[in-house]
Amino acid sequence: KNTGQVVMAQTFSTGTALAGGASAANVTDVVIPANSQIIDCVIDCPTVMGAATAVLSVGDTVGGNATFVNAFSITVASGAGRKYPTTPAGGALSWADIGSADKRITWTTTGATDAGEIRVTILYQQNANLS
Repeated sequence: KNTGQVVMAQTFSTGTALAGGASAANVTDVVIPANSQIIDCVIDCPTVMGAATAVLSVGDTVGGNATFVNAFSITVASGAGRKYPTTPAGGALSWADIGSADKRITWTTTGATDAGEIRVTILYQQNANLS
């Protein structure tokens, strides 16, 4: 057939919320459709973290605050630019079929950062239905 899936993307930003240090669950406007397969979570920092490390987790309103990215540390020393969570321990989690319901994305941070911004772009195949 020579056909395939289209890769979709949605992005959210922490905005200026990191200026207050740790941030409890923040619900975004990003909704990953049911039966989608997450391919990657791209993390960009247009500005440097201030004063201390920001520890980012990305989850959903149903499965928990760390469903997709678990406690990924972004240090002051790492500067601005693209960051790569690559390991299950403190990085990327399993991104298989997300299930039969849409997932609204949330994010949290721990740490005492007092400045910076994180943008997360989630790449996924819509209706891949791998289960």
